[in-house]
Amino acid sequence: MLIVYSIIHWIIQLFIILVIAQVILSYFMDPYNSIRRVVDNLVNPVLNPIRRLIPQTGALDFSPMVLIILLWLLDAVLQRVFLSLV
Repeated sequence: MLIVYSIIHWIIQLFIILVIAQVILSYFMDPYNSIRRVVDNLVNPVLNPIRRLIPQTGALDFSPMVLIILLWLLDAVLQRVFLSLV
């Protein structure tokens, strides 16, 4: 059971890294760059629903920060659930 949580934890951490990479790449890379397009295609389907819920704040997009916090919370909840099963 612990191995299942370890795999899920690894996937969540990898996705957090992808979100951070997407934010950084959006500042430095052209949107038509192939690396940025791949990262955008992986992250945007999860970010778009959050963007619809959070009001626009000008040039700042807080949806990646909200997503990272939600992923941390999900990881903490899953950790407690899996540890209680062991």
